[in-house]
Amino acid sequence: MIRKLPPLNAVRAFEVAARHVSFTRAAEELSVTHGAVSRQVALLEEWLGKELFRRSASQLSLTEAGRTYLAEVSAVLDRLAVASMYVKEQAGPTAFHINAPPTFTMRWLIARMASFQRRHPEVEIRLTTSLAPVNFQEHGYDVAIRGAHAPLEGCSSLPFMTEITAAVCHPDLLGGVKLMRPADLERQALISYATEPFSWRDWLTEVGQPDLRPASTLKFEQMYFALQAAQEGLGFVLVPLFLAIDDILAGRLCAPFGMLGASRRNYYANFSTSSANYPVVRGFYEWLVREGHDTEESILAWAQSMGWRV
Repeated sequence: MIRKLPPLNAVRAFEVAARHVSFTRAAEELSVTHGAVSRQVALLEEWLGKELFRRSASQLSLTEAGRTYLAEVSAVLDRLAVASMYVKEQAGPTAFHINAPPTFTMRWLIARMASFQRRHPEVEIRLTTSLAPVNFQEHGYDVAIRGAHAPLEGCSSLPFMTEITAAVCHPDLLGGVKLMRPADLERQALISYATEPFSWRDWLTEVGQPDLRPASTLKFEQMYFALQAAQEGLGFVLVPLFLAIDDILAGRLCAPFGMLGASRRNYYANFSTSSANYPVVRGFYEWLVREGHDTEESILAWAQSMGWRV
């Protein structure tokens, strides 16, 4: 059935004018002129073939048809407003709050955010950093990114990239040797950090050197500082390859043990169950998957060029 609808701007002007029983007050509410309201109402009356107002020099009043039409129009506009607000809320936030680990944010996420913003220029991005357990109710973020060995419970937890933690250092520490033996670390400094998921003790045990004692140790609070110390040639550090691959390809870092003793887990995008179906949330996850895949491809290509299996 083809709906024969009246001019909707005229209907809106009539509803406001009829509610106030005043063209002047309707013009103030609609931010238009008195004449514009009068013309819209006259247009609606012409379309209906009925007078909706009685006009005199000193008074404006509704006709019987006007009173009946006002009751129906008000109900329709109220339902339209409610339906529109519901759809708008379902579309998801225009401000998108992302929470992620500090070093991941600084070394990986921020470097790639421009491509997401180009796809969603209407979305305001808010970035915060934390390593604390995910709590949507307390912190109010839309997505929390965390590294873990299994999906988080109580939310929509989706993997987007594999974390491979390996030993890296500045190339100058190799002394011209392309591939070192783990035992060679007894002459080196080992850098660690308080937030590391995979310790040197774990790595040395994995490569058969549980009793090795390095020449010295350095310990930092955050991975970011430990990684920076390794770039400055202060020693060896265990970090996820996706945070180091750009520096490895640029020659600022190297992985002299290859994949030996490497630890693996996933990085997850965690969404609250109430926001998981928002279009912007789905779009962000799809973008993470693409970027994660590209990073993993870079790591794979590098490893293959070195003759290592990932």
